[in-house]
Amino acid sequence: MKFSIRINNDLPVREYPPLAQAAENNGFDQFWISNDLFLRSAAVILAQVALATRKIEIGTCILNPYTVHPSEIAMFASTMDELSGNRFNLGLAAGAGEFLKWVGIDQTKPLTMMRETVGVIRKLLQGQHAELQGSLLKWGNEAYLRFKPARSTPIYLGAMSENMIALAAKSCNGILPLLFPPEHFHEVQALLSAAFLGETAIPQSAFDFAACIWVSIDADRSAARHELAKKIAYYGHALSPLIYTRLGVTRDDFRPIERALMVEQNERSAVALVNEKMLKIGVVGDADDLIGRLQPLIDAGARHLSFGPPLGPNPVHAIEYLGKNVLPRLKSHSGVRQPG
Repeated sequence: MKFSIRINNDLPVREYPPLAQAAENNGFDQFWISNDLFLRSAAVILAQVALATRKIEIGTCILNPYTVHPSEIAMFASTMDELSGNRFNLGLAAGAGEFLKWVGIDQTKPLTMMRETVGVIRKLLQGQHAELQGSLLKWGNEAYLRFKPARSTPIYLGAMSENMIALAAKSCNGILPLLFPPEHFHEVQALLSAAFLGETAIPQSAFDFAACIWVSIDADRSAARHELAKKIAYYGHALSPLIYTRLGVTRDDFRPIERALMVEQNERSAVALVNEKMLKIGVVGDADDLIGRLQPLIDAGARHLSFGPPLGPNPVHAIEYLGKNVLPRLKSHSGVRQPG
């Protein structure tokens, strides 16, 4: 089993090194930082984290080629690998169209953009020229890194749709699908298995399927609920129609929450509007609650569980709690059967 922690880029920079150290010291294999628009820069945060840790892998979840140019993404990835001693993983995705609208960016042909972006970044990180006359990216022969990359950095794709999942299987080292709710694992697993029947860059046995879930864990369940509700209030209006269907809600259900948070800037009111159906997007409670939702995923073949925000009212304590009370139990109950 592999385990990872994912943290939003909304905390003071000084808080990330202790979080990463807690993850490293409590049995986690990876530590990911988001790069959501208008919050703190993941590039700066990850540099701090790299210098504060020794062995845990670190990564972005995610960078998108609409707000960060693919050439600069490759520069950043190779530099982070150099700084961290080859511990960096590059998480890419098309981003959330609702957030891109904030800065007037149209999410043009996201599948084509990601296919071309992964292709040119892979070439750059392999020390090659990345000339491309694509549909969206038109690069000449001068497109290459002027220094030797530390290695070909692993690329993960934040894929949600069937076509993006297939692209990840074909061209990437791993996938970071948000499992909203966690039981969505079974659908993604089936889509991946189908994709691996075709031509892929690496065998399925070497491909890292990180089952990305949201959790909020604490002895005080009401406090844990409040933290998850805050995340749902912030991101709920930007979810896909498929996620709304899985939860049994509609986008219209989130409009009053969006208005309270974004227009009225009343977080308390927004959180109060988050109902139990919406909360099923993640897991709230203690170790038993978490294992009850996740054990079926392991039984079905999950081999990498990624615990994402908010984690809990106190994220450091939540990471320590997960490491001591959840990870050992999940490892002891994991079988050897592989998906596919």
